[in-house]
Amino acid sequence: MRIKPSVFDCAVIDLGKISFDEGNLTVLENNSNFPFEVKRIFYLYDIAGGESRGAHAHKECHQFLVAASGSFEVELDDGKFKRQIFLNRPNIGLHIPPGIWASEVNFSSGAICLVLASHPYSEADYIRNYETFLNYNESN
Repeated sequence: MRIKPSVFDCAVIDLGKISFDEGNLTVLENNSNFPFEVKRIFYLYDIAGGESRGAHAHKECHQFLVAASGSFEVELDDGKFKRQIFLNRPNIGLHIPPGIWASEVNFSSGAICLVLASHPYSEADYIRNYETFLNYNESN
């Protein structure tokens, strides 16, 4: 039997920042900044201000979200508890383990959400219906 994840297992991680006179640099390396090896990278952009994305959970895939530009909030739900995280700095990321329902909401105009994932895309890994998510978490 697997341990059921909690919204409190979702961790905000400071990625660090190297500052120069010309600007800043943040480095992401597999297995050093976050607790999984990256197999897929994608980003969300050109989302109208105030709009939302996500609203799903994963069975196996870990995700790590960074506000590469602008800001947005992440609503987290484990079926029992809910938590909301505001991301607005490119050197801060949010680790979301599998089994957590997550929605990205309230995008600022021009925001970019960078997502690093532990698995290649597989539709079978997604839970896109909230009632199905609740049943999945209850039965596993």
